[in-house]
Amino acid sequence: SPPLGDTYGLLPRPCRALVLLNPQSGAGRALEDFQVVVQPMLAEADIATTVFVTERPHHAHEKVRDEDLSQWDALVVMAGDGLLYEVVNGLMERPDWEDAMKKPLCILPGGSGNALAASINHYAGNDHVAKKKLLTNCTFILCKGLHTQMDLVSLSTASGKRLFSFLGFGWGFISDVDIDSEKYRRLGNARFTLGTLQCLAKLRVYQGRLSYLPAVPEQGNPVADRVPPVPIPNGQAGCTVPPAGTEAPGALPTDSLLVPLSQPVPAHWTVVPEEEFVTVYAIYQSHLGTNMLMAPAARLHDGCIHLFYLKAGVSRVALLKIFLAMARGTHLDLNCPHLRYVPVQAFRLEPQAATGIMTVDGEALACEPVQG
Repeated sequence: SPPLGDTYGLLPRPCRALVLLNPQSGAGRALEDFQVVVQPMLAEADIATTVFVTERPHHAHEKVRDEDLSQWDALVVMAGDGLLYEVVNGLMERPDWEDAMKKPLCILPGGSGNALAASINHYAGNDHVAKKKLLTNCTFILCKGLHTQMDLVSLSTASGKRLFSFLGFGWGFISDVDIDSEKYRRLGNARFTLGTLQCLAKLRVYQGRLSYLPAVPEQGNPVADRVPPVPIPNGQAGCTVPPAGTEAPGALPTDSLLVPLSQPVPAHWTVVPEEEFVTVYAIYQSHLGTNMLMAPAARLHDGCIHLFYLKAGVSRVALLKIFLAMARGTHLDLNCPHLRYVPVQAFRLEPQAATGIMTVDGEALACEPVQG
């Protein structure tokens, strides 16, 4: 049953969808899978498609930023999470971003990293599946035509970048696995298993300061299962839209929970005492990959960032156990003293040096102070 307060919209029939498809996604089968699996189902559901095949990085970003979108009822991304990240940020660069962001978006898993598709499959109450079965499930969700709101997280970096993210922000081990395993993308999801084993072999420690604004006041009681929905308009986590008339039309929402990176975090924030980490990952969906249920408590529109961090000193064996348990979402039950989980509304990460890769929605970022 849908969570209270979530409203659902319905796509019109017939429906016109723009499909943005990356033919290089995953093992390079996205176009074939679209023609064989997806198109016959959509035709039966009276969904007409215009297919836009991307030819280079940022191609989809430019397309949705500059295109007249009024001719389509929905935008469909058939690729990995990276292409949806391009689409979201392209939409947010439009002068009419507030209207453009109301256009229903759909993700169909066509990449090796299909975290959002796996999350939506999970929220829909479906069994854990992968590959063609996950694609069929997600296509069926599109055919049914129900759509609802999803939180976005607004990220700001020290160099002045403003990014919008739907999945997660990471630093350290998990980001290394994501980027280092790119060269094995033809293996599909197995690339992450291989990448994990390789990164385990050369386990590194990252130094920096992590701070956050808890979603619920911290009193040492378990909060994971009762995160209250944070009342945030527009489904923009961490962005309260200012009253009408206070901002230029088309201006991006202000990050009301954040102070500039040049200033210390507000007094009511928590500063993590440890400054050596194996990984820091802020996720807003349930899944980090098709078989990684990282944040079982997460929902599409819970106004919450699920922050995980692994402190230095964790053994390779303990780390491997955590990753194996993540397949079933039981990693927190291991009670590993090095693993911490806290639901937050905002966070800040200040690396001590520009070491390691940062990732947003699986895409690499230069290592620098960032908050969201």
